[in-house]
Amino acid sequence: MKTYFVDSFTKEKFKGNPAAVCIVSSDLEDGTMQHIATEIGFSETAFIKHVSDNTYTIRFFTPKIEIPLCGHATLASAKIIFNTTPLETIKFINCNNVELAIDKMRDKIKMQFPVYETEEIDNVPQAMLDALGIKNIIDKRYSRNNKIIQLEIESADDLANLAPDFTALINSYKGINGVLVTAISDNKDADFHYRYFWPWAGTNEDPVTGGVQTFLTKYWATKLHKTKLNAYQSSLRTGTMSTELLQDKVCIVGEAVIVLEGQFNL
Repeated sequence: MKTYFVDSFTKEKFKGNPAAVCIVSSDLEDGTMQHIATEIGFSETAFIKHVSDNTYTIRFFTPKIEIPLCGHATLASAKIIFNTTPLETIKFINCNNVELAIDKMRDKIKMQFPVYETEEIDNVPQAMLDALGIKNIIDKRYSRNNKIIQLEIESADDLANLAPDFTALINSYKGINGVLVTAISDNKDADFHYRYFWPWAGTNEDPVTGGVQTFLTKYWATKLHKTKLNAYQSSLRTGTMSTELLQDKVCIVGEAVIVLEGQFNL
């Protein structure tokens, strides 16, 4: 099985978020895909299959579970297709039959994802805040579609310096996929910063997360009164993307770098 490693949401190798992209010619069993994703160990591995013309199915597996949407693995998959075919517009169909329209824009790739609402939550367990190392929060919300708790804090510096206790974090709450922590930017290069911790469903921290823009872009667009935004993920590897809110869609634009090409022996 042809397999690639791609660093997404970056122009530099060994930055951004690494994803594996597996090109499948026939359907694989779920268990096999899960074993492959666990073996590779990246936060996500994408399995793509050509269906017809410019349409592909896409499935995403973390080292632990299958998830319906993943921004950086979608970007990585599109990068491979655009590099190996003459196509400049493609469509992915995920496991929930959601269509993701993807366009090549010279060195960049534009992806259209759905927009999901968030809801206010009454409280966040003190054990979770302690595990994250957060003292004060500005806002707390929940994305039901993604099963993600979103916390806004005051300082981008504090966000960058978070060093969670992941054992305590995973024991502080049940039934979610992850916790996203965000803060307004302290520089002109970005509108907001964020980090995503998800030991419940994937790895401890996702280096650069595109899928959370399904709700995070609308949150900051509403708060900042603008529809076009620049986002910065202040993880160890760092990563950047631009987003635009279009009613029921969010456009996510980023770059990616191919770092490995090989064969996975099944």
